[in-house]
Amino acid sequence: MSSAYENLTKTFTRLSRFGHLSAIAGWDMMTMMPPGGSAPRGAALAELSVLQHEILTAKQVGQWLDEAEQTPLNDVEQANLFEMRRAYQQAALLPASLVEAKSIAGSRCEHAWRQQRPANDWQGFAENLQEVVRLSREEAEIRAQANGCSRYDALLDVFEPGMTSAKLDKTFGDIKSWLPELLQRIVEKQSREQVAVPPGPFAVESQKHLALAVMKQLGFDFNAGRLDVSSHPFCGGVPEDVRITTRYNENEFISAMMGVIHETGHARYEQNLPKQWAGQPVALARSTAIHESQSLFFEKQLGRSAEFLSLLLPHVKQLLGDGPALESANFIALNQRVKPGLIRVDADEVSYPAHVILRYEIERALIAGEVEVGDIPTLWQEKMQALLGLDTTGNYRDGCMQDIHWTDGAFGYFPTYTLGAMYAAQLFQGVKKALPQVSELIREGNLQPVFDWLSQNIWQHGSRFSTRQLIENATGEDLNPRWFREHLENRYLNGL
Repeated sequence: MSSAYENLTKTFTRLSRFGHLSAIAGWDMMTMMPPGGSAPRGAALAELSVLQHEILTAKQVGQWLDEAEQTPLNDVEQANLFEMRRAYQQAALLPASLVEAKSIAGSRCEHAWRQQRPANDWQGFAENLQEVVRLSREEAEIRAQANGCSRYDALLDVFEPGMTSAKLDKTFGDIKSWLPELLQRIVEKQSREQVAVPPGPFAVESQKHLALAVMKQLGFDFNAGRLDVSSHPFCGGVPEDVRITTRYNENEFISAMMGVIHETGHARYEQNLPKQWAGQPVALARSTAIHESQSLFFEKQLGRSAEFLSLLLPHVKQLLGDGPALESANFIALNQRVKPGLIRVDADEVSYPAHVILRYEIERALIAGEVEVGDIPTLWQEKMQALLGLDTTGNYRDGCMQDIHWTDGAFGYFPTYTLGAMYAAQLFQGVKKALPQVSELIREGNLQPVFDWLSQNIWQHGSRFSTRQLIENATGEDLNPRWFREHLENRYLNGL
């Protein structure tokens, strides 16, 4: 007879294979699928999510978990069993009917958003979002009652185990205490600097070739992934077949280029997760914030450094042409420009945390029932004005409709972006300690030592360790926001 642990590994391998199909069908829905396929695809994905839910929450799985806990296991198997138990407990709380309803509502809201956002159709979007919020509150209440915490903390724990709104309030409160002044000092400093903007148009096909060249430079495995186009850039698929997307604008190329660098960071993490544990929970990425730390390590710590931009510039000139704006110093200054803007995904790394804090404060109140969907535009305008001094009155497209995350009920996700930025700064500090010559290595295009450090300290461990233990093992300390602040001050005020 198979042991309880062996039965569990077979069950989770089966779930992983269904997850594979769901991930690719979801990618297709957001990239290739014609509009007429939306409703049936949404129904098919909902059916698949119910099937996965039934498999995971079967009574026998609970019995096997109890039996396996009495079985001698090595440390990796124990970590895997811990993640299995967590997945089971998270799923068992929710009735299949709620899982199905939330999946259908999310698919409907996301698909309609693709047309509603360009049309600035807040009313149409709000109607669909109200149902997503209603179901998300229902889920949050179930989880909160089981875990003895607030609704929002219950959803936050799904994305970032161990994190609470109390910890976020403290961390984000600290950022809010120094970020506005730092932002003002940097903007004032840069106002005295002249930066030329490369004149377009930039052909989409040329931008795609640039994107592929950048991905190659960053070590993307094209035998296990591909690049496509979507309304909102994302990284999807599975570790063996990672699908990343970007969006192109013929008037400028930097947002698409940096979007690709960001998503390639996600992809490299996925492609280098421990293959010997594939199909098991322990082989998955540690948490959403750690995943974001990898994309932001690539985009912010590495991608916007003077050394990497200098390395990238010949590719840019070869594919997009030359000119005064693509002189080295100007190209670096252009990519390190700090200017508060409306769009989060295009934001510089100094003003970016303000976008995250704004969304966190709104979604926390929304899930708590303190505000309703109809209140979002006014709250958005108030917080955007307070944090970044910008006006979004009537501009829903570039305001509260710009992101995809709320369409499928991913409440609790946004805080992980700024947590990820802080982890990224701390990890790069660890790289500099291990590789004092890292700046020269990047300038020469020898990025492999950096990737080796990431593989050794983050990628190869999957979910073997808790987030705290993973970061402590890699850097010698728990999350320390000091490194994020020092990084911003050094790059934008001290020219380091």
